[in-house]
Amino acid sequence: MSARILLPAIFALLLSTQPVRAEVLVVIAHPDSPIGTLSREQATHLFLGRVKLLPSGARVKVVEVEPLRETFYRQLVRREIAEINAYWARLKFSGRTQPPHRVPDAAAAMALVASDPSAIAFVEGGSLDARARVLFRLDP
Repeated sequence: MSARILLPAIFALLLSTQPVRAEVLVVIAHPDSPIGTLSREQATHLFLGRVKLLPSGARVKVVEVEPLRETFYRQLVRREIAEINAYWARLKFSGRTQPPHRVPDAAAAMALVASDPSAIAFVEGGSLDARARVLFRLDP
């Protein structure tokens, strides 16, 4: 095989194996939400169902974006999704609480947060628009 054919093929192969930089995930809320910024601990308590009410007494609707769940929980609580699923299965079976509402993509999460001041969700930073504000940032 000639070098003119082989070198571009090798170059294309090298480019395709470069690591993809992970997008920053952000926890978002409606611009009028009574929630200010969140710490990692507060975000953990909300997304693991340990806290359902804000100090003001307002109820929080927690929303998960299905394709981002694994990355989100790995970054937030350093647990694999199988552990998170088992955690929720135990809580659900015991009748203590229900898991967060799930949506299929970031656009659905943005729409829900934009329409419900009690909702919080996580999306990729690039999905953010003026309909929501950032409460917490998870760097990869």
